[in-house]
Amino acid sequence: MQIRRCEDWQHLRAAGKVYKYFLIPYYYMKDETRKKITKWFWILFMTPFVLLTVLLLAVWAFADIPSFRELENPDSKLATQIISSSGEILTTIHDENRLFASYNELSPYLVQAAVATEDARFYKHSGIDFQSLGRVLVKTLIGGDSSQGGGSTITQQLAKTLYPREDVSSRIPGWSKVKMVWVKLKEWITAVKLERNYTKDEIMDMYMNAIFFGSNAYGIKSASRTFFAKNPSELTIEESATLVGMVNKPTRYNPVINPEKSLQRRNFVISQMEKAGYITEAQRDSIQQIPINVSSHQVQDHNAGLGPYFKDMLLRTMKAKEPKRRNYEYVEDYQYDSLRWENDGLYGWLEKNRKADGSKYDLYRDGLRIYSTIDSDMQRYAEEAVAEHLGKDLQKAFDREQRRNSKAPFYREVDQETIDRLMGQARRWSDRYRSMKKEGASENEIRQAFREKTKMRVFAWNSKGYVDTLMSPDDSIRYYKGFLRAAFVAIEPLTGHVKAYVGGPNYRWFKYDNCRQGRRQVGSTIKPFLYSLAMQDGLTPCTEVVNVPQTFIIGDDTWTPRSTDKDEWIGLTVNLKWGLTKSSNNISAYLMKQFGPKAMAEMMHKMGIHGHIEEVESLCVGSTDQMPFDMVAAFNTFPSRGMAIEPLFVTRIEDSNGNRLSEFINHRSVAISEYAAYEMVDMMQSVVNHGTGIRLRAKYGLKGEIAGKTGTTNDNSDGWFIGYTPKITAGIWVGGEDRQIHFGSTALGGGSNMALPIWGLFMKKVLKNGNLGISEADRFTPPAGIPMNIACEAEAYGDRRPVVPDQVTAGHEAENEDEGFYFE
Repeated sequence: MQIRRCEDWQHLRAAGKVYKYFLIPYYYMKDETRKKITKWFWILFMTPFVLLTVLLLAVWAFADIPSFRELENPDSKLATQIISSSGEILTTIHDENRLFASYNELSPYLVQAAVATEDARFYKHSGIDFQSLGRVLVKTLIGGDSSQGGGSTITQQLAKTLYPREDVSSRIPGWSKVKMVWVKLKEWITAVKLERNYTKDEIMDMYMNAIFFGSNAYGIKSASRTFFAKNPSELTIEESATLVGMVNKPTRYNPVINPEKSLQRRNFVISQMEKAGYITEAQRDSIQQIPINVSSHQVQDHNAGLGPYFKDMLLRTMKAKEPKRRNYEYVEDYQYDSLRWENDGLYGWLEKNRKADGSKYDLYRDGLRIYSTIDSDMQRYAEEAVAEHLGKDLQKAFDREQRRNSKAPFYREVDQETIDRLMGQARRWSDRYRSMKKEGASENEIRQAFREKTKMRVFAWNSKGYVDTLMSPDDSIRYYKGFLRAAFVAIEPLTGHVKAYVGGPNYRWFKYDNCRQGRRQVGSTIKPFLYSLAMQDGLTPCTEVVNVPQTFIIGDDTWTPRSTDKDEWIGLTVNLKWGLTKSSNNISAYLMKQFGPKAMAEMMHKMGIHGHIEEVESLCVGSTDQMPFDMVAAFNTFPSRGMAIEPLFVTRIEDSNGNRLSEFINHRSVAISEYAAYEMVDMMQSVVNHGTGIRLRAKYGLKGEIAGKTGTTNDNSDGWFIGYTPKITAGIWVGGEDRQIHFGSTALGGGSNMALPIWGLFMKKVLKNGNLGISEADRFTPPAGIPMNIACEAEAYGDRRPVVPDQVTAGHEAENEDEGFYFE
């Protein structure tokens, strides 16, 4: 029989086994048999495709496929950005640290690396690459060659990332595979829908923003900032290849955790870029020799970024609930928060504002943009100044003083009952105690657990910021109590904009915000308020009084403030400028007698102190406890020409698309006259030029016009310095966690040694930066029109005249101040 439909026998022989075992017999068959075989061939061949089509239609019809609106608004959990006044991202609020980057912000090398490595036919397919699937089917599933990779396109990977797979596990044998097929089909349909609704550039952009890169970095912008401290547009070829190489296994190819594997993977991506024609062989060989240079890698967790204490304060403010009187000890605090609720749009913002659909905003997922008044440079300088002074100098001095103290870190004269009370209180506040109590442990069991040594990592002032050690939980409580704490706030005069905010030594280890959660005794920093009352009443810096102790009759008792003056100063006629320069308790007591505690408390409230103030005579020497934030805001009244300006730290909030949601302004009122304010500026300049703040000149070499006031409280428990120039007001508090933790001498524990150096370090950096608009040439402007009687020095009259030294002698101990003039 002749072979039909075949004209070339040699061609058939070359065709191989298929022809030998199928075609040749086929052509010898009868026509009827051949038709049946052809029919069943096409049935068998088309059945899988028909079933696949039916399945796809079924999935499309009945499965939970993302709608077009859902495709437009995927649940990408964008981090809320806190942005500085100069436009820099200070930090983020997030569940997933994801920052959005537009396609124009992507380095072209990123796109090339992704296409070359993940989806070579990205610009040719429509969401599903059947050619790639065929390759996987033949070479991977049949041939067992796993090097061929998966068949998922970039669009399919995006669909899987935006709409995560549901759990496919099942107790029924084989059912999990059926569910996986169903899920895979859903991803295919989603990928096709993505391709139909978005351009390739938009898909690539969404893909880059959706990827998890490890180290809590979600999206390319967070990853580039985390690993290379760059924006995505600035990434080089090798950096782009490193990040793209992490896509499938972010931990395995993390350049910090596994640098060798990361390098191998990066070089593989570079090779793929060469195969795809994006770079030449010479470029490939050259770039592969470059090591991976990771920046000072910092995991972008909730402790990272500039201003973590500021972020914490901002969260507390925005999450605030409507005030209830039962939650407040003092009526002043309740009244102030109630006014904030009514008049301050930022206070309780999350409770007061809703989305278009009526739901609440979520700071951790909605990608809001919060524009703050914080200056990124000033914030950095403030954090550096706190760490430098506490870590390099003050903490070492405190530790040396505690070496022979068996009760360390508590002062040696503190009784054991007080120490036990403070330790017990700290123990009950710990997470360990609460956890054990919740599990039903008895007090004895808890105490025993707190005595057992265990491995732990604790804070340390070293290059790593921690040390691994073995100690009991009780020992760790005592260890942490031994670290001095600090608070720093900087506010711009005339605007009230908060420029820097530091609530403690290190947010990762010390979460408590000493700026706005803590209230500490203010000591002599209270005296400018009393002197302001005197200036407002018509007295002047040159008004003369006799420097003698003052006694108050309080009911059946008497009280005489302890004099901080040397014996030879007593009995001299002095002016008020001298009294403030020396921080004399006698002169403060004299003024208290003239005006009374009620008038002084009212003046403090007018100038910006919102907390409770006991209206008692001891107020004149600083007996009240107040927040550093309020104290600095009140001092800002002086360079603001008598205007009490409520601090402002957020100017506006936008949604993730840049739509403006809220704008904020601050309240201001006249607290004292412009003339009284300038008189106070003049007197407080004398404090810096000749008094307890002279170290700013002598040690830190600061020039220009500076005014300020130091403060030291009983037993040196608190050290303060609040100072200002015409362009910036800044204040610092330093002390122990408990008042019983303090230096033994005022030379070390006074405000001029504990707090003032931080101000000096900060201001040196500010003045060195020529872009902040603050310079030594800035001058306080006197009010026009009325001459003021300020043309006097800080003088005392009598048989002995004051001697003004080049720098103040150290070692003069006083109850309420740390340094002063000496007399011959």
